[in-house]
Amino acid sequence: MGKRPLVRRRGRGGSQFRAATTGKIARAGYPNFPLAGSHTALVLDIVHERGRDAPLAKIRFKDGSVSFVPAVLGLQVGDSMQFGLKSSIERGNVISVQNIPDGATVCNVERHYGDGGTLVKAAGGSATIFSHGENGVTVKLPSGQFATLHPRNRAMIGTLAGGGVSERPFMSAGGKWRNFRSRGRKYPIVRGVAQAAYAHPHGGGRHQHVGQSSTVSRDAPPGAKVGSIAARKTGRARLKKRN
Repeated sequence: MGKRPLVRRRGRGGSQFRAATTGKIARAGYPNFPLAGSHTALVLDIVHERGRDAPLAKIRFKDGSVSFVPAVLGLQVGDSMQFGLKSSIERGNVISVQNIPDGATVCNVERHYGDGGTLVKAAGGSATIFSHGENGVTVKLPSGQFATLHPRNRAMIGTLAGGGVSERPFMSAGGKWRNFRSRGRKYPIVRGVAQAAYAHPHGGGRHQHVGQSSTVSRDAPPGAKVGSIAARKTGRARLKKRN
């Protein structure tokens, strides 16, 4: 009897493949305040959350409520943050995109009003307000794509802190394993041809080779759905000869 391939076991979603829930602090997003109101918060602390590269800022409002928001570059303990339509265009303030001028750098942008921020939340990430139009506000995302948002959606002025953390090398395999484990990612990943025949369709043989077509159908059974799934073309791209 064979063994289930790794990709099939990951698709089933066992506990060994899910991200750990321990070490999480709280939801990182904007509180649901009335849009026309003006609120000021004090930064109490800069904290780290497991599985998140960007640091979080612990803030407290005048009514005593405490929230956690992603910290922008340069934010310090004791700084004040403004929330509202009339907030100034300064680092760390949260304003609706309709009141942010073109060319401004923003982060933690709301895709839908009230979601607390779902776009541009990676460490060192930032987006640019591109234009204001009748259909909404166009924002250029870090990927280079453009997104048109509702004018009421909120965004934070500045660039998220923690940039360059992905460029830091791992000094040991154990450190990389723990980093991937906190995000629910599998490490190390063993090649199929390096496994035994009972563990993977590409395994076995006197030497490491696939031994069959690596392109499989989209409707292939789970035990055989490995390799190039429903590939339109394979191999190296060939340049067309010019006339």
